[in-house]
Amino acid sequence: MEAGEPAAIPDSATGSGKQPRSVRVVLLALMIAMMLAMLDNMIVGTAMPTIVGELGGLEHLSWVVTAYTLATAAATPIWGKLGDLYGRKNTFLISIVIFLIGSALSGMAQDMGQLIGFRAVQGLGAGGLMVGVMAIIGDLIPPRERGRYQGMMAAVMALAMIGGPLVGGTITDNWGWRWSFYINLPLGLVALALITVVLHLPRKRQQARIDYPGALLLTVGITAIVLVTTWGGTEYAWTSARIMELTGIGVAALVGFVFWQTKAAEPILPLHIFRSRNFTLMSVIGFVTGFVMFGATLFLPLYQQSVQGASATNSGLLLLPMLGAMLVTSMVAGRVTTNTGRYKVFPLAGGVLMVAGLFLLAQMDTGTSRLTSGVYMAVLGLGMGCLMQITMLVAQNSVEMKDMGVASSSATLFRTLGSSFGVAIMGALFNNRVLDEMSARAGALGSQATEQSAQLDAASLAKLPEAAREAYQYAVSAGTHSAFLLGAGVAVVVLIAAFFVKEVPLRGASGPKEEDTDPGSGGGTAVKAPVAESV
Repeated sequence: MEAGEPAAIPDSATGSGKQPRSVRVVLLALMIAMMLAMLDNMIVGTAMPTIVGELGGLEHLSWVVTAYTLATAAATPIWGKLGDLYGRKNTFLISIVIFLIGSALSGMAQDMGQLIGFRAVQGLGAGGLMVGVMAIIGDLIPPRERGRYQGMMAAVMALAMIGGPLVGGTITDNWGWRWSFYINLPLGLVALALITVVLHLPRKRQQARIDYPGALLLTVGITAIVLVTTWGGTEYAWTSARIMELTGIGVAALVGFVFWQTKAAEPILPLHIFRSRNFTLMSVIGFVTGFVMFGATLFLPLYQQSVQGASATNSGLLLLPMLGAMLVTSMVAGRVTTNTGRYKVFPLAGGVLMVAGLFLLAQMDTGTSRLTSGVYMAVLGLGMGCLMQITMLVAQNSVEMKDMGVASSSATLFRTLGSSFGVAIMGALFNNRVLDEMSARAGALGSQATEQSAQLDAASLAKLPEAAREAYQYAVSAGTHSAFLLGAGVAVVVLIAAFFVKEVPLRGASGPKEEDTDPGSGGGTAVKAPVAESV
């Protein structure tokens, strides 16, 4: 394929027939990269006690995760814009290389300071992994055909959430904690080789300069907001001077960023994409979905371990009813969307099911059986399955091909920010309720048991006297009640937003070939939503 030639795919790949083998190879490589981005924190989390035992620095332990999260969130929109300007393939390959360098350096860290710094490098690369996957799929596969691949992406997500803790524990126990980072290297190199050899996209030679002031303002704003959600209620009180300062800095930086984007020649986040009603609504729905999903994945295992006596070793398996329902629904939604071109029903159904599932989960108490809680989780999973991939699909369908990268990165960023706010706000509500209940039911003993943290591990729980242990189980069920009730209230926003979604026809390979001037092709034309036979 020539450098400036738009990719194209035969009917057999976009109709009912099989896609070309090269497309399947590229999708395999993209799914590996997506797996790396989603699996990393879950694998590393199980290795944390061992890492602290060898490197020390317990007081800085939270920064091992925070540094990675900050770098990922701040880099996400910038990677998306770089892909639009200079081509997705090379940008994606660079992000993989940076992620692998960060992984290798993290595995070689000799103290906690080094590990935190190297985790930030790893996070910078990770910011481009998920965005690159979504944007390249957006380039290769028209929205009308993309639904058939939703099950594949949902399966990767479910596999990461279920298998992450199991894989992390196995690696740490048998090979040592350093291999929880080194394991990324062979998988990443496979993805790197496959994409380098098989993927061929039109090259771009964009002359516009990078919007450095916009990138700086956005990075400062996102960093401050993520730190507020990470530190608030844990490291610092929500009303403390430090949190107020960070809030002020974050708001000022983001307001300045929005103003600057109206002036910049080549803005990092073109504000015109928000003129699309569907894109704006999908951003809102994505934020709320992230808020609910990551809050649920944090508190459900905690409830099942503390109240129902489940094993922490198999914590990923505890989420199987929710993730299995999400996987099945995502596959069905994708097939229906591909076959009919209709999709508005899924955000509506997802909103209803999400509100219902969270409300049911809020009813759990110390006497709720695992079967009952599994059914409640499945209802929530059905709702999330209707939303997870449809939000990205509709967001990408709402913008021109030249903005595919920023659309993908924006959708990813809103979901990431939603997850940060969800964990922080639901966590604060949970912690306060647990502390209050422990103080009321177990008196001084209860307050002493939870003075360091409202979330006790199995070992700490086993050491408590019978009365304090029963009080803690009641307190956890009360805390999850409050957290999930809040989630149900927030999820109503999804239902309201979905009602206003306009069912715009999805672009398809068999439809009219709209043309758009590629800024990097010297005035040539590129087919919208191209799919490559040779990829």
